[in-house]
Amino acid sequence: MKNLVILGAGTAGTMMANHLVSKLKIDTWKITIIDQYKTHYYQPGFLFLPFDIYTTKQVKKNGKKFIPKAVTYIQEKIEQIVPDKNEVLLESNKKLQYDILIIATGTKIAPEETEGMKGPMWHKNIFDFYTYEGAKALRNKFREWEGGKLVIHITEMPIKCPVAPLEFAFLADSYFKNKGIRDQVDITFVTPLDGAFTKPKATKALHYLLEEKNIKEVTDFNIERVDYKNHKIIDYADTKVEYDLLVTIPTNMGDSLLERSGLGDDLNFVPTNKATLQTIANKNIFAIGDCTNLPASKAGSVAHFEAEILTENILRYIRSEKLKEEFDGHANCFIETGNGKALLIDFNYTQEPVEGSFPFPGVGPLSLLKESRINHMGKMAFKWIYWNMLIKGVHIPFVSATMSEKGKKLN
Repeated sequence: MKNLVILGAGTAGTMMANHLVSKLKIDTWKITIIDQYKTHYYQPGFLFLPFDIYTTKQVKKNGKKFIPKAVTYIQEKIEQIVPDKNEVLLESNKKLQYDILIIATGTKIAPEETEGMKGPMWHKNIFDFYTYEGAKALRNKFREWEGGKLVIHITEMPIKCPVAPLEFAFLADSYFKNKGIRDQVDITFVTPLDGAFTKPKATKALHYLLEEKNIKEVTDFNIERVDYKNHKIIDYADTKVEYDLLVTIPTNMGDSLLERSGLGDDLNFVPTNKATLQTIANKNIFAIGDCTNLPASKAGSVAHFEAEILTENILRYIRSEKLKEEFDGHANCFIETGNGKALLIDFNYTQEPVEGSFPFPGVGPLSLLKESRINHMGKMAFKWIYWNMLIKGVHIPFVSATMSEKGKKLN
């Protein structure tokens, strides 16, 4: 009996378990998935939780129910990966041997990396919304907040879902308008980038929306510290931005497991072949999702596309065949713009977000790089798709793993 071990039962790991259980012979391969957490979170829902659009029950479920019965599930902290011995060491000192290892440990926020961020005001007037705890605390704060200077701030790239901070700014504009206090809320978007997004064409469209919604923009801001006593964030050039309520996206890092195992880079992301998803250092170790160092968005849609390609490459590896160099960095993301509208962007490693229609060329019904209510409906419908299709490894009809050029105005 050979062993395939998956580390992490989040979006990417759960998808891989579901993909592979039907592809590998159970009398030949034993599949094991390990995760220390019982709860599986719908992380895109964290964006909506502060605005009372989603409830807490809508963004979390028992993770075990999504793991196939034929897969061995271990709920325990992973202490170390030992590639030279092809083994995984658990916190209980139990050792698991593997023939193939898939790392899907995701990424976590690290507010302690910035001086003053995770201090006495953490989750009091300094919040994140990239965790369940942070989003819930911010929801409670917004319910009672009467206005002031709201600063939405990105510490550094890369981060999970690069568009989420902008979506948060747009939803905040809509939320405070609906509460009748928008004129009492000054919203500022602060980023280390030179524009609103990582891709120039999308930046142009998104910058227009910031101006339209009277959201100030501070670019090229590389934070040095948070002065929580005087309610200021300060960058290395000594630029200061004042806040009454700071919503920050802290440094995102890979799991500390990867540092302990000597498999991560400076931010604990796994150096990975961007086309095959095989790790650079070890041929029998693969990586997927947010834990990789790929120059692709760290988003659920990306993990979904990666999973389809990685499944094929795992089978090829088992058959000693050449791996497919097929993953192109495809990302497909809805961007909530508030007031019941959303944008949709579709791009990859080399192709910027483009105008056009999706998923059917010339028909849509979704439009690219244009606000519409149907795009918003698509964004809201994704929660159902996530729980019922995506993490169960079900192919989403008419959406290819690699980016299609049909029906799009390419650069």
